[in-house]
Amino acid sequence: MSNFNLTKNQNNIKKLYKNALIIDPKTRYKEYGNLLVDGSVIADYGPNVNCSDAEIIECNKNILCPGLIDAQVHFRDPGQTHKEDIKTGSKSAAAGGITTVVCQPNTSPNIDNIETLDYIYNKAKEHSYCNILAYACITKGMKGVELTNFNELAKRGAVGFTDDGLPVMNAQIMRLAFEQAKECNLAVIQHAEDLNLTNKGCINEGKISQKLNVNGIPNISESVIVERDIAILEATKSKYHLLHVSTKEALNAIFRAKDNNLNATVEACPHHFLLTDEEVLKSGTNAKMNPPLRSEIDRMSLIEGLRSNLIDIITTDHAPHDIESKSKNLSDAAFGIVGVETMLPLSLKLYHEYNMDIIDILAKMTCNPAKLLNYNAGVIKKGSKADLTLIDLNYEWIIKTDNFYSKSKNSPFNNYKVKGRALKTIVNGVEVYSI
Repeated sequence: MSNFNLTKNQNNIKKLYKNALIIDPKTRYKEYGNLLVDGSVIADYGPNVNCSDAEIIECNKNILCPGLIDAQVHFRDPGQTHKEDIKTGSKSAAAGGITTVVCQPNTSPNIDNIETLDYIYNKAKEHSYCNILAYACITKGMKGVELTNFNELAKRGAVGFTDDGLPVMNAQIMRLAFEQAKECNLAVIQHAEDLNLTNKGCINEGKISQKLNVNGIPNISESVIVERDIAILEATKSKYHLLHVSTKEALNAIFRAKDNNLNATVEACPHHFLLTDEEVLKSGTNAKMNPPLRSEIDRMSLIEGLRSNLIDIITTDHAPHDIESKSKNLSDAAFGIVGVETMLPLSLKLYHEYNMDIIDILAKMTCNPAKLLNYNAGVIKKGSKADLTLIDLNYEWIIKTDNFYSKSKNSPFNNYKVKGRALKTIVNGVEVYSI
């Protein structure tokens, strides 16, 4: 039985999380001990920390780490709240151990103005189970023609700029965006896709698209834009973040950018590093997303990129859709899958099956996204905000999409066996979720 709590404030309430494996990925601290929360902040932690007047929460030697951050979600609010809204999306995130999400701006209306940004932040204050941040659009209406007011949106709380699934195709507009974002000390966040090369493709270009006789999306549609963006990045010396990398070629371009000391970061989603386009034969439209699932060569390149820490961040690109949107034929069905409830267990496959260091995995969902966003979270230290996730690394379970707290169930991971789960999600000292 899962429990949820929307209480916003627990001032003067002390809680001692006892017998936990405390991990702070930023400092690589890893030690068994206790952690004391006083109200909304971490008061102290370590092997000898105690408190006589605190409520005791027994952690049974499970991992207690900074609250997970998902730096790419679509909560469909405003505009498509029949698919998801801030309350259901954040509840779903909390069930996945996530304490902070970043909403994409392809809402209706778009987040290209302070009114829509204010709407999201104000609604989150009342109805969200986790912290809500948001990106703003690069261009007005995501049309790629006229820049939004970066300075105004940044002052109002935007944590980066992106046109999400409508990449900026005009190189001059992109250059101006880099220059404007640099003044705000924020990143340009790019969904890399040359729309001309995509040519209305719906899955990866390869044997599966040929077998199903549908238009495919080639690897170069991603890598061409990344190469262009990096050239502009080098000229502007700004900050660039690549959303949901899916190809070996794009990853190689990011490697070269980092090798040249450019401020470039990259994220990957669990579906891209665990599945290939063959999944479309099993899951149909529930395996349709953009960028698409790619080849085994691409998948293993992403695994290597995660292992080597070339890939900085893990996100979900949580994209809820109603049954009608996914019940169409492959070419016409909507792109996207839900993911906030499965990010943690799927990512833990990197630990259980690919021998990746648990600290490195958690860093990609805590301190690394916090750094990208200039966000004061993702760490365990005295005086910091008590956003925490308690994780049972060996909890074996089977994903059942019907049990998701999201309004939408579109995922290829139904009946998928996983190991590892969030037991508690703590936001500002409040246990918003417990199992």
